[in-house]
This record gives sequence, C-alpha cells and structure tokens, in this order.
Amino acid sequence: MKASGFPYVIPMLVLSVAFFATPLAVLIGYSFFGSQGASLENYGRFFGDAFNFHVLINTARLGLETVIGTTILGVPIALFYWHGGRNARQVIIFLTLIPMLTSNVVRTFAWIVILGRQGPISEALMALGLTGSPISLMFTELGLVMAMCQIDLPLIILPLIAILSRTSVQFTEAAQVSGAGPWRILLTVLLPMILPGLLAGWILVFASTSSSFVTQAVIGGARNVYVPQLIYREVGTLFDWPMASAIAVVLLLSTGLLLVAMAMISRHRRLIGHA
Repeated sequence: MKASGFPYVIPMLVLSVAFFATPLAVLIGYSFFGSQGASLENYGRFFGDAFNFHVLINTARLGLETVIGTTILGVPIALFYWHGGRNARQVIIFLTLIPMLTSNVVRTFAWIVILGRQGPISEALMALGLTGSPISLMFTELGLVMAMCQIDLPLIILPLIAILSRTSVQFTEAAQVSGAGPWRILLTVLLPMILPGLLAGWILVFASTSSSFVTQAVIGGARNVYVPQLIYREVGTLFDWPMASAIAVVLLLSTGLLLVAMAMISRHRRLIGHA
C-alpha cells in the first residue's frame, strides 16, 4: 500500500494558515470596517479620489519600467554566462549572488551616494561634457528606476541562468549553420527557450518593485508617491487602519491579477515553444 505524503505537508500547512492565510483574512476583514459598520466605504473613498488612481498608475509604471530595465541588463549577462567558460560562469554567479547577501536598506543608502551631486554619475557626465554643473538624480523617477534595476537584477538573471543551464549552445550553432541571421536566431530560437525564465523573472521583479517601500521612500522622495507610501501615510500619520487595509488589498489584487496573467502566459504551450 502506497504511503500518503499528507503528514509531511502538515507543518507547512499549519505555518501557512497561521502566518499567511490568517493575517491576510484579518487584513481583508479590516478593510470593510467603515464609520457605520461593515461596508465598502473605504474602497469607495479610495476609488473616489483621483490622486489614488494616479498613485496606483505610478506604482504599476515603476514596476514595468524596472522590468524593462532588468530585462535589458539581465538577458545579455545570462547569455554571456551561457556561452562563457567555467571561470566566467563562477564570476557571474558570484557577482549575482553577493548583492543579495546585503540588505536592501544598505543597497538603497549606497545609491544615495551614487545618485548625488558629487556621485560618480554626476562626475562622469561632467567629465564627458554632457553637463556643465553637478546634477542629482535623487528624488527622481529615473534615479529610482536605476536603483531598483540594480537591486532586483538577480531576480531575473537567476531564472534565466536556470533555463539556459539545461540547454545546449548547439541549438544556436545549428541555426547559424542553417543560414539564420542574428535576429532570426534571437526571435525563433533564443526567445522561445528563455521565455519561461523571463516570465518568472518579470513576476519576481514586478512584485518586488511594487512593494519596495524603503527604496521608494528614500530614492523617490516625497514628490514621487507610490502605493506602499500611501499605506504608510494612512497607518503612521492618519492612524486610519481600515483605509490602509483597503489600499493594501487593492495593491494585492492589482499586483495579483498581473502576476496571474503572466503565469497563464508562461503556461501557453505554443508561446514557450512546445507546440
């Protein structure tokens, strides 16, 4: 008689219910607390304010910009790993993993120096003659996207490396011998192979960027407001916990819908080249 594996799942099930499902249920329940009892009052206040829509769109745009930036940086690095020798691969893995051993807070404050008026970016632009005076990228969306791309870059490199490590470089060599050009190889051979890794990386990067309160607050400043800062304002300044809960649920649902859409795309057999 085949033994059931259910007893081994019980500890994880208990932990998930105690530390994820129960707090989430409390959060959702709290979001319905209105001045007249249980109602949709908090959601009505959120969607009735145009500023909140602006903040929601800002947060989604920041996530998409970071996804694009990490893709542009991460794909060449993963391909270099794929074609590289043993030493090159070890260096890439080391340089990818070592930032993840440092706290996001430390990396965020390091970017204050990099983006400041006396930082290396400003000095390089002045040395190249692109600007006549020191500039600061602090408290700008461009500076925030640059910081988020560096912080979240490992989240897209590692899934790509996992995919490419199981694939032989002979696929591209065979396409090249058959007369395919670089763009044809990229679109018909490489892209279908790495698409599952790309989608997994996009999901991780978007979720991480959308909820990165510290980096958004420190690098983005007060002029660039995103949903996590809106939640912090409701809790820390206005002490309106039901409204903060409603905003958190909206962020959770909007991010979750996008992630489900990406997950459905990643399972499309024709798109990932299994048809």
